[in-house]
Amino acid sequence: MKKNMGKADRIIRGIIGLILLTIALVYHTWWGAIGIIPLVTALIGFCPMYVIFGIKSCREC
Repeated sequence: MKKNMGKADRIIRGIIGLILLTIALVYHTWWGAIGIIPLVTALIGFCPMYVIFGIKSCREC
């Protein structure tokens, strides 16, 4: 997998993922577990949806 996400995109996704996971823990709901998806994509720097739509948000890729 070649990285296709830029630094700003990864930071934003990481923050959103952490917020969703925090909401899941505070309100004891499994819906917040959706936050795992943006968190994992932020950590690995690869988004499968970007490949489908032909998007790259990183300059050095």
